[in-house]
Amino acid sequence: MNKKYDILIIDDEEVIINAIKMIATFNELTTATAINPKDALALLEEAEFNLIITDIMMPEMDGFQFLEIVKQMKIKTPVIMTTGYSTLENAIRALNCGAIAFVPKPFSFEELTSVFKRGMEYSKITNKLNSRNDCDDLLSIIPCPPKYYRLGFDSWMNEEYTGTVKIGVTDLFLNSVGTLDSIDIMNVDENIYQGNTSLKIIDSNEYIHQVLSPISGKIVSVNEKLLENINLLAKDPYFEGWIYTIIPFSIEVEIKNLTSCSSDI
Repeated sequence: MNKKYDILIIDDEEVIINAIKMIATFNELTTATAINPKDALALLEEAEFNLIITDIMMPEMDGFQFLEIVKQMKIKTPVIMTTGYSTLENAIRALNCGAIAFVPKPFSFEELTSVFKRGMEYSKITNKLNSRNDCDDLLSIIPCPPKYYRLGFDSWMNEEYTGTVKIGVTDLFLNSVGTLDSIDIMNVDENIYQGNTSLKIIDSNEYIHQVLSPISGKIVSVNEKLLENINLLAKDPYFEGWIYTIIPFSIEVEIKNLTSCSSDI
């Protein structure tokens, strides 16, 4: 029987591995480590993991190449990507390649703790969804409507007839967060950028979860109803629970970085 761990940590710097391991241990999560993707792939052959966190920039094989091989191996373990080369391009590419989160270095204790919490919940959810015996759980996750586009499983956008775009948070992201306490939203007339944090969700344990924007643009309206009733966000995430209406800057270019929700059905 294969050994089981909560998290597989992959990084070519021992100091980073030790830092991540310390945070995981504090949160009572078991870990195995690898200093390169080749060793990590060997571990995946002999052990089971609930979550993988990998650096992007590594010699011989980078994090994106590793993620592609993991897909080819049909391993469905959720992956978090981290890097010291924090660019919008890396964040967008990470989510497009299937990572559930992107964490720039240096990261804080609180930041990584919240990502681990969401990652472990994500793992539980996807394990149930992949089980043919859990039909009730399958119905509990609402898919993104077919005409929408999403950035990973963070956020969605829907182009309106007026030329404006509504954006919000996916139901899978919200379910991985758990019980919501409050949100920290931006203001009208502020600009948001694809791959940048556009919203912070605070859960009942006071963990902060950052939602990356699916598109760039100027905010023209904010869903004030959410400030009065945050439960609307989880109750109806794709319609009444929208976050912002924006005027997009370059939707024709940026929509190529998104996934059509029609592929989710």
